Amino acid sequence: MKLKDLTFKGGVNVPHHKELTEKLPLERAMEPEIVAIPLHQHTGAPCEPLVKVGDTVKVGQKIGESQAFVSAPVHSSISGTVKSITPMAIPTGLTVNCVVIESDGKNEIHESVKPKGSLEELSSKEIIGIIKEAGITGMGGAGFPTHVKLSPPSDKKIDTIIINGAECEPYLTADHRLMVEEPKKIVFGLKAIMKAVGAEKGIIGIESNKPNAIEALMDASKNEKNITIISLRPKYPQGDEKRLINVTLGRIVPSGGLPMDVGAVVSNISTTKAIAEAIIEGKPLYERAVTITGSGIKEPKNLIVKIGTSFKDVIEQCGGFNEGAPGKIIMGGPMMGLSQYTIEVPVIKGSGGILVLTEEEAKPIPMGPCIRCGRCVDVCPVNLQPLYLSNYSLRGKFDKTEKFHVLDCVECGSCSYVCPAKRPLAESIRVAKREIIAKRKKAK
Repeated sequence: MKLKDLTFKGGVNVPHHKELTEKLPLERAMEPEIVAIPLHQHTGAPCEPLVKVGDTVKVGQKIGESQAFVSAPVHSSISGTVKSITPMAIPTGLTVNCVVIESDGKNEIHESVKPKGSLEELSSKEIIGIIKEAGITGMGGAGFPTHVKLSPPSDKKIDTIIINGAECEPYLTADHRLMVEEPKKIVFGLKAIMKAVGAEKGIIGIESNKPNAIEALMDASKNEKNITIISLRPKYPQGDEKRLINVTLGRIVPSGGLPMDVGAVVSNISTTKAIAEAIIEGKPLYERAVTITGSGIKEPKNLIVKIGTSFKDVIEQCGGFNEGAPGKIIMGGPMMGLSQYTIEVPVIKGSGGILVLTEEEAKPIPMGPCIRCGRCVDVCPVNLQPLYLSNYSLRGKFDKTEKFHVLDCVECGSCSYVCPAKRPLAESIRVAKREIIAKRKKAK
């Protein structure tokens, strides 16, 4: 392990608030009586249903698929009967078709869920095929199909795989617990990714405030000569993939570029563990680790939750809300998470956390005029000028934001966090990005 805590220029030191759950082992959530499994919970084309109302399904059975390359199949997380296929709201803010399944209580595993063979015997093409069939996507929130990430063009040689163990987002501890409790699976998953793309080197970067995770993964990888555990300085957004590449390899991903442009691929801890289970057990991605936390929750927990379980059911398993109505409910953490207007939404592949804040914590702070202090420029990890990007966006001048490289923004929210005037910097920049991307799609 490299003992020096590595970091990047910019970023912010935010209160971690991880003490609520960082020492709580993962528990298996109660089996849901009914699930609503979205057919579009990933970047790319939505899936078409492979089942119809009245069909009986089993755990791990594929229930949705698309023929598009950039997509990921979805699987049933319970055994039971398909009650409906209907549009429903999901935590990302979209309304998509969902397969609603009522449990029969048997939890019967589908015949296709079986070990896929030893890693030594599997070819890189077979590993990528297993990952695709398992419906594995980036589980850090982006939801990009993993088999696409592991299929770079032939001219993009990948030499290093980096596993993101930073988990720098405040409150969230699900990945931390996976590193402590399932280190061997994470190392196995890393080795599988390395073989899939022909990479010679593997790195697991972990913030130094997680010493038990560092120790567990050092022990699990002690016989792996090509895998290094690197200690990272606790700072936000240390887990951004381009920051990780910069601090661990000293390489800079060019503006508008991808990690593959500098010979690297970055994978989330939960994604890496899911890859291991897809090979070892033949298990598709139908459940995930979720941190349910915050001052607004009675009993914060780290739970293994079936995809499609409603936020309401998960919150009830944690004792419900503290002090009546919550002030704000967020999927994810407070910096990059998505606020929810209802708890009648399902857990999806990208649901790493459910954060509940009290009314006092969520109380809006009055916004003032920009005083040109420059703090947002100092902390931007991408070296952008958030005050100008935000100003242009609020005035509808989206073409100007594009000239100022707004699409390079990683939406970390560091600028909004440090702004003394409490300007909606990250929010308005996000609007500009969406407008530009929509305009480009329309032009095509």
